[in-house]
Amino acid sequence: MSVQVENLEKSTVKLTIEVAREEFEGAIKTVYGKAKNRINIPGFRKGKAPLSMVEKYYGKSVFYEDAANEIIPKAYEDAVTENNIEVVSQPKIELVQLNDEGPFIFSATVGVKPEVKLGEYMGVTVSKPDVEVSDDELNEELEKTREKNSRSVSVDDRPVQDKDEVTIDFEGFVDGEAFEGGKGEDYKLEIGSHSFIDTFEEQLIGHSIDEEVEVNVTFPEEYHEASLAGKPALFKVKIKAISFKELPELDDDFAQDLSDFDTLDEYKEDVRNKLKEAKVSAADRAKEEEVINKIIENSELEVSDMQIESVVDQMKREFAQRIQAQGISYEQYLMFTGMTEAQVVADIRPQALMRIQSRLVLEKIVEAENIEVSEEEIDKEIETIANMYQMEADRLKEVMGEEEKKGIETDAKVQKAVKIVVEAAKEEE
Repeated sequence: MSVQVENLEKSTVKLTIEVAREEFEGAIKTVYGKAKNRINIPGFRKGKAPLSMVEKYYGKSVFYEDAANEIIPKAYEDAVTENNIEVVSQPKIELVQLNDEGPFIFSATVGVKPEVKLGEYMGVTVSKPDVEVSDDELNEELEKTREKNSRSVSVDDRPVQDKDEVTIDFEGFVDGEAFEGGKGEDYKLEIGSHSFIDTFEEQLIGHSIDEEVEVNVTFPEEYHEASLAGKPALFKVKIKAISFKELPELDDDFAQDLSDFDTLDEYKEDVRNKLKEAKVSAADRAKEEEVINKIIENSELEVSDMQIESVVDQMKREFAQRIQAQGISYEQYLMFTGMTEAQVVADIRPQALMRIQSRLVLEKIVEAENIEVSEEEIDKEIETIANMYQMEADRLKEVMGEEEKKGIETDAKVQKAVKIVVEAAKEEE
């Protein structure tokens, strides 16, 4: 096997891999051996036709594609290892030569870990946070607490109003035909939450329980499902229940019910203190993010588009899982919000780039500062992970491979790097 390495722009490498004809012929024999029991050739018992007869009957290239698929994974892996390439994305495979003579040649284009040139990273200047709690912030928090402790009151003697929660069955139609993903039963919807498409919620106001309502909306022009984009839709909706939130009075009784305090003033002071603690924690996180952003700005690195796409796909899957945990599919989320796939990707892409750049500069700082971690620190990280999965730390150690352990060690070093650069940062006067 021979490999030609071509460095492309933006941390992307193209490997052109040539596999000798003899090895390719061996792969053909391998896939023939796996497939022969399924092959019927006139004059031979099933599975007994020799390779030469199968090729004569079906054509010389009958096993070429399967042979290529047999070879590519290991050949690609060997090429990456032999050339010490740090791969950060899935490869894009293209067949270059696949014929009756000569070697089998394919190419693999892949994103690689970029070179990072650190600029100033110790003592960067960041903004000074405001951690004081205003009266407006306090009142907003108290209102949230009232909302959380509200009582849901069912009503059947009046129509739907703004802020009500309704339970509905619905089915959507475009051009008189029901469309996939447009049907739901016993769905709880807060009027005014704008979680449904267009003016869906507003059109339920004024209608009563057991009433069947025809709701007319229009899908956005850039809707993720092309067959629905820009089209008017009719939803047939049945209102099954109406309720509203009854909020408790903000008084001493309220304070006593929710805390160990006797008066509302004491409770408010406690809430203010807790809000300040939360603002301090948020300020710490914001400072960390600002420090890392400044370091990225001061550094030189070019991230491969292929790596960004890989992380975007990962983050999109994570997002879809979170949505599904709330009881709706990713497709329904797009329909109800009117967002398109392109808009979701556009929202995620900057976050993906930031995630990649942060990791790269922090790993470079680990190298520059010769940061090390002890066995005790690694064990602490393993224990944290074990607790997340409700496992014993010793059991997790047993099932972990060397790559996983190395990853945990790197994570611990990166966290140390974060602490070092944040502590060294200066706040604006």
